[in-house]
Amino acid sequence: MTVDSTTAYSSYSNGSATTVAAKKTTLDSQDFMKLLAVQFKSQDPMKPMEDTAFVAQMAQFTALSQSSSLLAEVGSLRTEQQRAIAQSYLGCDLTVSDGAGVVSGTVTGIEYADDGPRVIIGQVTFPLSAVLLVEPGSPSNPQSAAELPPAA
Repeated sequence: MTVDSTTAYSSYSNGSATTVAAKKTTLDSQDFMKLLAVQFKSQDPMKPMEDTAFVAQMAQFTALSQSSSLLAEVGSLRTEQQRAIAQSYLGCDLTVSDGAGVVSGTVTGIEYADDGPRVIIGQVTFPLSAVLLVEPGSPSNPQSAAELPPAA
């Protein structure tokens, strides 16, 4: 829920007062408690609000708070998952769409940008959403079984 309100702060500098307004855009538990207190003060003493209404409001606020927290955690999990996926592409041969066509090459690095991790193929970076095909990379120093040192 978005609420537009301003809170004034005063500071004194060189004997003169300066007022700075800070804009508040979300409600928190303190705001809920203030609203609840106002409801208590404003109710008609002859027709008091039922306690079940207050309990229901508190439950709704708690559920909203938990949903917001869950949304933040899921966003964090998604970011970490994208980083892990990008890391797993290192050394793999990828086919990506660059908007004008298709590019293939070996992933030589990962760049972390504001919009998420990007794979580096050659000198160009691509978002993970552009990946069309992933193939295991070819070994950089292939050796036949006869050339391998004996196991100890």
